[in-house]
Amino acid sequence: METFAEHYESMQQALRKFMPGADMAQIEEAVRYADEKHKNQKRKDGSPYIIHPLAVAEIVAEMGLDTDAVLGALLHDCIEDTDASHGEIAKKFGETVADLVEGVTKLTRVEYSTLEDEQMENLRKMFIAMSKDIRVVLIKIADRLHNTRTMQYQTPAKQISKCMETMDIYAPLAHRLGMQKIKWELEDTSLRYLQPQSYEEIMTYLNEHEAEAEAFMQSIQNTISGRLSSVNIHGTIYGRIKHVYSIFRKMQTQGKKIDEMYDLYAFRVIVDTIPDCYNVLGHIHDLFNLVPGRFKDYISTPKPNMYQSLHTTVIGSQGIPFEVQIRTWEMHQIAEYGVAAHWKYKQGGVGSGEEKNFEWVRRLLESQQDTDAEDYVHSLKIDMFNDEVFVFTPRGNVINLPAGSTPIDFAYAIHSGVGNSMVGAKINNRIANFDTVLHNGDIIEVLTSKNAKGPSRDWLNICKSNQARTKIKQWFKKEKRDENILHGKASFEGEMKRLSFSPSLLQDETLLPVLLQKLSFANLDDMYAAIGYGGLTATKAIGRIRDELLKATRGIQNPTQGGGGSPLKTNPDSEAVRRNRHAVGGVIVEDIDSCMIKFSRCCTPVPGDPIVGFITKGYGVSIHRADCPNAQNREDPKQAARWVRVRWDYDEEKPFNTTLELNCITRDGLLLDIATVMTASKVKVKELSGKDLPDGRSAFTVTFEVKNLAELDVIRNKLLNIRDVTGIRRGQN
Repeated sequence: METFAEHYESMQQALRKFMPGADMAQIEEAVRYADEKHKNQKRKDGSPYIIHPLAVAEIVAEMGLDTDAVLGALLHDCIEDTDASHGEIAKKFGETVADLVEGVTKLTRVEYSTLEDEQMENLRKMFIAMSKDIRVVLIKIADRLHNTRTMQYQTPAKQISKCMETMDIYAPLAHRLGMQKIKWELEDTSLRYLQPQSYEEIMTYLNEHEAEAEAFMQSIQNTISGRLSSVNIHGTIYGRIKHVYSIFRKMQTQGKKIDEMYDLYAFRVIVDTIPDCYNVLGHIHDLFNLVPGRFKDYISTPKPNMYQSLHTTVIGSQGIPFEVQIRTWEMHQIAEYGVAAHWKYKQGGVGSGEEKNFEWVRRLLESQQDTDAEDYVHSLKIDMFNDEVFVFTPRGNVINLPAGSTPIDFAYAIHSGVGNSMVGAKINNRIANFDTVLHNGDIIEVLTSKNAKGPSRDWLNICKSNQARTKIKQWFKKEKRDENILHGKASFEGEMKRLSFSPSLLQDETLLPVLLQKLSFANLDDMYAAIGYGGLTATKAIGRIRDELLKATRGIQNPTQGGGGSPLKTNPDSEAVRRNRHAVGGVIVEDIDSCMIKFSRCCTPVPGDPIVGFITKGYGVSIHRADCPNAQNREDPKQAARWVRVRWDYDEEKPFNTTLELNCITRDGLLLDIATVMTASKVKVKELSGKDLPDGRSAFTVTFEVKNLAELDVIRNKLLNIRDVTGIRRGQN
């Protein structure tokens, strides 16, 4: 078991090495304070809780931040997990430290996996908070890094959920902040729990071939070192095998096994000056054969996360390709620690609000305006986390955009006025369509006109960046209100009719104020306008008022005798009325009116399966197959009240997603045979994937739509008749 003394000494060593000017007296006081506050708490492994804050503080120290950041790391769980308050921490350690701790506490409460609006708004606030003081997110990344290092003490379910969140949010965020060293560790550790078989396969191969890899890297290092010494260039050269997740991704994208991969090695040459970088590049190309199309100059065109380096891929006499990265020492520090190194080099360890100068943070702040929370978070994964494409203006200025961007994205990246007056575009001096995908190095010229009618609504489906989408919506919001109202009204009423609600409900003077209050609009025209310019979708609007519409519809169908209307002739207790009252999404929930229904992904039930329902917090009723492992604790007294009786509404015929997992003997053409059977069965396939296993076995997973269990059985029998398919089972996560 880890001890307090070990972690305390390790933190002090990091402080002495990376932060020699740190205020040790204040740090020691924070250690005593945190230890006292957490004294009755334990980690999952049984060790004292204080070990975690010490480890996080050590990581923050390695980033080379300042004393306040280290204090924030030591105290980061105090407000959330103890009786400590913002005021108490501010009194002892200063307002800045208290704000950092409170900021990290807010991030801790964010859950990315849900689509609920409130939690989406929390995530939005997290990124906005980051723009105010980047140290908040740096502490949170350090917190997540230590948690991944101790992931073995979590339950399997917790390991998977936390690692998925790490891959979705924290690793891409570390990349965006330029913190490659931390990003790699987050990715590799997460892969170990998300894809244990693939992880072990790669690690086993690397361990078995470690000796020959070391010999190859030493040979290349000696060759480069000898050349640089002969021309009096002072440099440090070292080689490494690419990290496990990088190898895994290449195996996936190229469809290769680990023993078929050659591009596994990377070398770094670190020199004193930028001219030396380009001199070294010339010598590398003289020593080895260049692989065409694999040279990138991130020194003259830095990445948005401040990364600078020369990249080239070459092949030596052994016929093995390898990458060489050439950079200065300052570039190397920024490549390893990103914004943390920038903090150290450019700000002298004092927060001055310079974070807002980062282009991507500025875009993030702009794009939150007039954007629905769920759309905003989706856009983050496009704008903030995806790869970039670097293109040029006719004057040679570099514009970076999300990969897959079009001339529309480029125009709005220049200025909203340029985008709004755009009538055409040239790419590399040739007229191009608005939906043409841009590539690195393209020179873009936007053709504008004073008589332009403004953007088209189709542009919202063409552009890739949230920045462009937001500016287009703002134009429609400002310039086309009457048109927006017409479009929004038609869309909203069309969605009502699709869901069997009468638009005449909106004329009810009692109901309408309730609906508008739930939707946060003053009147219907404002709501229609928002739908018309794209700030809100009709589907989402009706989702927020669905319960009220259902109640109103039932009130019309079943008026009381004293209400002045004609009573329904049908017996209210008849099976038909019960079905109308309870059927949602093809399922009837006993004793609960108009609740949300969610079909669990762990067992993907379809009509005909025995099913049970579980009342979840915020999601309504989750439907499971009765034999689902997650439904086996129905007798647990703590959960018994949340399990409810449900049954299929067989009068409602609709498709349901389900998953089959196939065990097979490996052979060529097997995936094609499976796809052929699914096509011949005339079902909609959502996903089809496979992987090879040891001992000549393969596993395939197919997710598709069926209407009932009988149709599923027919398809399962067809798949079993395929040669070398040895078994099939329903998917259960």
